[in-house]
Amino acid sequence: MNNRTALLDVTQMGEADRLSVEAGIPMIDLMENAGRAVSDAIRRRWTARPVIVLCGPGNNGGDGFVTARHLAESGWPVRVALLGDIARLKGEARTNADRWTGPIEPLVPDCLDGAALVVDAIFGAGLSRPLEGPAADTLKSAASRGLPLAAVDVPSGVMGDSGAVEGAVAAELTVTFFRKKPGHLLLPGRSLCGDIIVADIGTPESVLDRIARSTFENDPALWRAQMPKPGDGGNKYTRGHALILGGYPMTGAARMTARAAARAGAGLTTIAVPEVALPIYAAALTSIMVQPMANAADFERLLCDHRISAFLIGPGAGVGEETRNRAVSMLATGRATLIDADAITSFKDCPQSLEQAIVGPCVLTPHDGEFRRLFDPGGDKLFRTRAAARLSGAIIVLKGSDTVIAAPDGRAIVNANAPPTLATAGSGDVLGGIILGLLAQGMDAFLAAAAGVWLHGAAATAFGPGLLAEDLPDLLPGVLRELWGGH
Repeated sequence: MNNRTALLDVTQMGEADRLSVEAGIPMIDLMENAGRAVSDAIRRRWTARPVIVLCGPGNNGGDGFVTARHLAESGWPVRVALLGDIARLKGEARTNADRWTGPIEPLVPDCLDGAALVVDAIFGAGLSRPLEGPAADTLKSAASRGLPLAAVDVPSGVMGDSGAVEGAVAAELTVTFFRKKPGHLLLPGRSLCGDIIVADIGTPESVLDRIARSTFENDPALWRAQMPKPGDGGNKYTRGHALILGGYPMTGAARMTARAAARAGAGLTTIAVPEVALPIYAAALTSIMVQPMANAADFERLLCDHRISAFLIGPGAGVGEETRNRAVSMLATGRATLIDADAITSFKDCPQSLEQAIVGPCVLTPHDGEFRRLFDPGGDKLFRTRAAARLSGAIIVLKGSDTVIAAPDGRAIVNANAPPTLATAGSGDVLGGIILGLLAQGMDAFLAAAAGVWLHGAAATAFGPGLLAEDLPDLLPGVLRELWGGH
């Protein structure tokens, strides 16, 4: 997968530092470059003003001392406060504390007096316990005073691997190094990072080749080359045929799903509906074909049509045995199948039967509530999505503002482009349709899921306020045109 979008957890980032030193870059140089990068970012964002740099007892504090020195050399009025005794500082952190020529104050709330900007260099991502004591009190005081805060690596109290928040306060700016960490993108931590800058501190790109990367930020660089595009000599069947099971009396969800699948590029899109619902669907759809089902044999005949390349069941389907059995029948074909909404919930009393039925490419798109009906909700979002994918053998898309897409082999992608306007009824149905359209064209299920999630977010961003789910399919052509460079 693409190195540019790799996310490194705390252990992996430590390994990147170790490998950099092994490659001949001294740790003292990495720390100097980090502190300078923070100082530069602060000076680009704010005009000169009184700054208090809060330093912790480890390397994050060492970065803070370098930041303070560079800001002072630029003419900014700078003070430094240290958590604990300077004698506790070791290695490069101690070296940079000794290079600081100004006074060092105790890190307590009173150190904020007279400051107009706070630099949080207390713990960064290395903290593995709740923030407490003078550090927590001082950061809370900074927030209550309304002081802007710049964080080094991550705001202290945000867990770098999970995005969990243990006493952190919001920063306006976070400067991290080499690569982002999962905690920069996962909620609630992401909401406290403010604007994130990833600074180059001299870590060689080659170190990534020696680190087992399995987590990535969603970006077209991961999947654009595999995106299906219409080509000369193609026809509607070469572009794939998507089949959606339409529900009754809830008909809107499946119709939005179908329109999204077609806009995502499926050459043909069909909704199979109960015979009683045919007039409703037929009146509302034109290019989408509607196939009535009078009995179970009609459904089975559709499954035997090998021109159909991908299936989706769930939106408006109803919860129960019939939906569950139809989902199992779709999966038994071995063709790409997306299970969503009511179809997920239909397996709540027998999740093992879903796992046993998956024999081909399968994507599940639960929100948190649906996820809990089938899988263990324990652990952070990355952990539990990966665990569900490994257990089920499916691609899991655990939806939310920080959607995680996980594959059974352990790869995971975190999405960060979804605007808050997507929190509207039906947007998940459209997402399923986008992914289905890509699956129908033969795209790899993991990459199709990631691409669908990103396209969904980009379309919502393009629309802006006032978004309704039914707006999303018609926004896809513009997003795809921009993605393909205007062609």
